[in-house]
Amino acid sequence: MRRSVPADRHGPRGTGGAPREPAADVKAVHDRDALLAVAVRTVLGGTGAYGAMVYLRSRDRRSLVLCTIAGVPLSIMSPFRRVAAAGPMPVAVSFRTGRTITLADTEDTMRRFPQLAVGMPYDFASASVPVAAGGERFGVLSVLWAASDEGVPEGSPRRLRSAAERLAAGLARLAEAGHLVEPNGDTPVVELPPPSAPTTRVGLFDWNVATGALAADEQFREIFGFAPGEFDGRVTSLTGRIAPGDRSEFRAAAKLALERGEVLAARVRVLGRDGRPYPVELRARVPSTIADGRTHLVGAVLDARTLTAAAAAVERLCEGVFSLDPDGRISYANRGVEPLLHVARDELIGHHPWKVLPWLGDPFYENRYRAAVVSQQPMTFLAVRPPDGWLAFSLYPDAHGVTGRVVAAEAPPGAPAEPPTAPPPGARPGLGDTYHLLQLASALTEAVSVRDVCRTVAEQILPAFGGQELAIYAVRDKRLHLVSQAGYPDGFLDRFEGTPIGARIPGAETLSTGTPIFFENIGELAAAYPGIALDEMRAWAFLPLIASGHPVGSCILGFDEPRPFTVEDRGLLTALGGFIAQALERARLYDAEFTLARGLQQALLPHRLPDVPGVRIAARYLPGTQGMEIGGDWYDAIVTGRDLTLVIGDVEGHSVGAAATMGQLRSAVRAFASGGEPPDRVLARTNRLHLDLDPGLLASCCLARLTPADGTVRIARAGHLPPLLRRPGGRAEALYVPGGPLLGVDEGAEYPVSELRLVAGSVLALYTDGLVEDPAVPIDQGVDRLRVAFAHAPGGGLEALADLLLRDVGSTHRVDDVALLLTEFGGC
Repeated sequence: MRRSVPADRHGPRGTGGAPREPAADVKAVHDRDALLAVAVRTVLGGTGAYGAMVYLRSRDRRSLVLCTIAGVPLSIMSPFRRVAAAGPMPVAVSFRTGRTITLADTEDTMRRFPQLAVGMPYDFASASVPVAAGGERFGVLSVLWAASDEGVPEGSPRRLRSAAERLAAGLARLAEAGHLVEPNGDTPVVELPPPSAPTTRVGLFDWNVATGALAADEQFREIFGFAPGEFDGRVTSLTGRIAPGDRSEFRAAAKLALERGEVLAARVRVLGRDGRPYPVELRARVPSTIADGRTHLVGAVLDARTLTAAAAAVERLCEGVFSLDPDGRISYANRGVEPLLHVARDELIGHHPWKVLPWLGDPFYENRYRAAVVSQQPMTFLAVRPPDGWLAFSLYPDAHGVTGRVVAAEAPPGAPAEPPTAPPPGARPGLGDTYHLLQLASALTEAVSVRDVCRTVAEQILPAFGGQELAIYAVRDKRLHLVSQAGYPDGFLDRFEGTPIGARIPGAETLSTGTPIFFENIGELAAAYPGIALDEMRAWAFLPLIASGHPVGSCILGFDEPRPFTVEDRGLLTALGGFIAQALERARLYDAEFTLARGLQQALLPHRLPDVPGVRIAARYLPGTQGMEIGGDWYDAIVTGRDLTLVIGDVEGHSVGAAATMGQLRSAVRAFASGGEPPDRVLARTNRLHLDLDPGLLASCCLARLTPADGTVRIARAGHLPPLLRRPGGRAEALYVPGGPLLGVDEGAEYPVSELRLVAGSVLALYTDGLVEDPAVPIDQGVDRLRVAFAHAPGGGLEALADLLLRDVGSTHRVDDVALLLTEFGGC
């Protein structure tokens, strides 16, 4: 069983993007969905997880689209139905890197993936594994576990990888045959098997009313108490098993069924073998193949004794008991609910409680339900039913839904005399929409420069809505000037450059009116703006960018298929327009400071490296891809008599102050090292000077003094990551030599020196943490990843090696700067 809801508006296509025949489409989709369903059921059964999802890459490879889900309400996952492939989400990182990403708990999630924590602020453990085969990555398999001290259960990642490999192999076979692999427009919700044996039994029958013959299956015979071989196939034998008082009801139901063509839920009592009656329900109809002379009835009998007894027991309770389906709608409520909630059960069934009961309209209450479902932990809360009826609610979740309990309660200490006014229906957006907005807006908070803002919109916000084109215009001198674009044909936007903000085009009018403009298809746009230039897009959103009451610019999103913009879509996009405007306004100020600070930093870094016989040196500096793009990373190579002192350092922070402190420390290290001080004394004196200057920033540093005459190298560390050493045979190791604390912590700190001897062909690597930091892995794993890449790098010289390490090890979305200093000892 499954339900399907829209997920990706692209029509069915093969791997090459060409339309396929409808029959082939249907079979391909069924084959693919069957593979996905098997995968999620397998991991749920083998890992103890309660929820599983499969994301597949979109046709343009810019998004990952949720294509199958089990055990988790689709409504809760709505902020993550489409994830930017370039974004900082666990599934995106797993897809890009090909690595398994595990998150142990809320703290781990907040530390490594804050955007996920914003969109799902609940306690859970998770793992994401890439679905890849033969170098082709199709998507990601992701699972959730209930919150616990154990985090991700031991052995589960291995089982997940096995399931992902089998899924990838199946998808690869489909792709090789030219069948559909990409999302095609729905998200099947895979129904999980019930946690216990069915509480109802159903038997089928075919009754020839004219002859009295009745054919029945085994379940039917068991329900009516017949032993194997006991039933003779006559309806008279059947009526003998019906309680005498109900036989007339049975005959009347049969007659009514013949007259009307069907009868539903006729209740009669059957006598058990002990003579005690129990209820069953009869449902019957005349077969459609019989046109005249209705002589046959086919149907079913339902034995719901266990279910009926359970329902009766719950109905007798004075406290309220209710059930929520996986999407939070009330599927059952007992009689005890009515006097407590002051509402009839019929008004509750099929609705979210926070929508049908105004006093539960505060988002807090819906959030309690969502927290219970995602964490799989019981939740309790108090609510006040106007005017002063306090109620205590308890929620007990599992993967199939939530059972709730409500009882009368005392007002908590300090409760207000008057309950808060409930918001009118429809006055607030759904909590899922709110979290979606917060999750997308949080990406903009990390964007500092104008380029950062534009890249964030292009790489994260545009794919989140399934768009293909983006244009961001800024206002200068009352005209629109293109700041950034993605997806447009070459030269298409040239005609709009410098457009007055009062012009009669949607990109200008949305700004002059301050109102977003949406076109769901090409006909709407052509009718509103006859003769406007068009490309291959089929739907558009034009958003005004207004910050602090004045126009900043406009943002245009284009979609390659006609798209109905729902009320939720319009609200989210409108709000995002405000966030984008604020981010752009803030970014302009940062860009002005950046120009000054970047010049300062470039002046402080070495302009050239020394030429030392028997030694080759290569250095790289890369600014962070986010923020001011300046910081405190530095490197240096200082000739000190017969020796060469290699330096790498990192001042915390990304600001003009960090760059200035870096300049002071670099000058201090250079001065002390040039004076012939040993490495430990250089760091100790630099540490004391740093404390005297008191810039309020800590710094790490590593010194390696190399004597080219004999290959001796003496290393001292101040809170810095270990150097790496690659020997001539290709073996590489991290030199976890003893070190002292960070500079600026302890005036009396000591920095021990470790000595080793290099052989000809050895390469020493000094680096800053920006090269090995990645939110997906701990720092020591990042160091080891650098070590492996260092060891297996092919020949080609030191410069090529530096480029390779930056390309293959550094994170695409690094926040920190990167400094790298490679030194090859050639021997004498």
